[in-house]
Amino acid sequence: MSNLLTRRLALLDDDAHRPLLGQGLRGIERETLRIDKQGRLARTPHPEQLGSALTHPQITTDYAEALLEFITPAEHDIALTLHKLDAIHRFAYSRLGDEMIWSESMPCELPPDDEIEIAWYGKSNIGMLKHVYRRGLALRYGKAMQCIAGIHYNYSLPDKLWQLLQVNEGILEERRRPLRDFQSEAYIATIRNFRRHSWLLMYLFGASPTLSKSFLRGRAHNLEALSDDTLYLPFATSLRMSDLGYQNDAQSGLRPHENSLESYVTSLMDAVNRPYAPYATIGTKKDGEWIQLSTNVLQIENEYYSTIRPKRVIRTGERPVQALCNRGVQYIEVRCLDIDPFEPIGISLETGRFLDAFLLYCALEESPSISPLEGQVHARNFARTVKEGRRPGLTLTRGEQEVPLREWALELIECIRPLARLLDDQHNEGAVHEASLAIQKAKIEDPDKTPSARVLEEVRELGSSAKFGLRQSELHAAYFRESPLMPAEEAMFNEMASISLAEQTVIEQSDNVEFDDFVAAYNSSTLCGNT
Repeated sequence: MSNLLTRRLALLDDDAHRPLLGQGLRGIERETLRIDKQGRLARTPHPEQLGSALTHPQITTDYAEALLEFITPAEHDIALTLHKLDAIHRFAYSRLGDEMIWSESMPCELPPDDEIEIAWYGKSNIGMLKHVYRRGLALRYGKAMQCIAGIHYNYSLPDKLWQLLQVNEGILEERRRPLRDFQSEAYIATIRNFRRHSWLLMYLFGASPTLSKSFLRGRAHNLEALSDDTLYLPFATSLRMSDLGYQNDAQSGLRPHENSLESYVTSLMDAVNRPYAPYATIGTKKDGEWIQLSTNVLQIENEYYSTIRPKRVIRTGERPVQALCNRGVQYIEVRCLDIDPFEPIGISLETGRFLDAFLLYCALEESPSISPLEGQVHARNFARTVKEGRRPGLTLTRGEQEVPLREWALELIECIRPLARLLDDQHNEGAVHEASLAIQKAKIEDPDKTPSARVLEEVRELGSSAKFGLRQSELHAAYFRESPLMPAEEAMFNEMASISLAEQTVIEQSDNVEFDDFVAAYNSSTLCGNT
């Protein structure tokens, strides 16, 4: 534990300051495929009863028309966030008919690419922009990769906590910087510590050691055959986060610098504006139809696939990087979590409690800059863990030494423990965060208790990843359908759906420029500027 962390813990343990820890916000985004009763990808449009995928605040689609995305409101306590996520699931199931939602991160058996429908958002310019962007993703990465699902964990600490740290550490007087800049740098520092330690999350929560043969579609791989339709690696934790998942040649060399917000933004903007020859050969249109928004390395900044992102809530007409430039970092989005197939909503409360303690440790611990060589080491540790995390005796690189994953993981649990206790001190439900640490410690001491080991055991028993995914999906469907929403909750969701459909209609009727001009204006918009 660094001197900086020790001082910050003492400061926040004061009775006057401890309540600040309960004022941060937590939000969840859960992606999930709609499937039919046989466990195949649903071929139906996004159900209109759920509302508009373009404008609904809590129920939308991601890449494919069948890839639902549930978005919770941000709450101070992860328990309430998960309650809201549960309610979204219950409403969705009340409108899905015979369909279900897939229980795993890696897709069900997929049809050929040309039979996977890209998400449709209506005829408005902004709706078409979202659709054409996804056409570009299909060209660049293939449709199967875009059907992978995950849990995104949005996390923030209150502005008053950052203000307290800034004043207490004398930074306000020494550098005369606005709070916005201090807060942005603190979140970027949090991201650096996340890079150092995120391999631990993949060991503890990775839940995709197997996948359907249909996912790879003839791509080269080093996976082993578990059965006629299932591939796996014996010690893998998360094939979703391996090089079999989110990757392509254009992004392979893209490593945005996270030693400052400015360098991060500069790296992304270079990628958004830098032509990439293979994409230029394809062009932006085919037979007069838009097929991608640009021929640059990234069509838009959100195309950068990362395990974590600095974020800011955007305003109407604003791009994500514009929001960061103009108003600084507001929260971070953790994107590496697999769907937990043993949990109906895809994530457990204990996982959320641990994440809160882990991310608070990343936020308060000292976080030196990361050199390019150190960045490669962190990436290699992550890659080892997702493919071999449960291998007996597996080592990771720490500094100039190779250390056993188990030894380092247990050390990290003890480093996080004071943060868990601090969170419990301000929480009125007892030692819930420290109890979560005990659950995670047990997984480190016995790899068979990890989700990835449990999934692999179940798949072996059933003989197929598809059978396991369908069985879990059926169990979860029964769980939600047996306990419908209260009438007031259902009325609220019905109202949200109706409002969203009306909002989409207004947007479509108010467009007054041609789509080509709309795309040109979007691509040429000033990405960073002063407000």
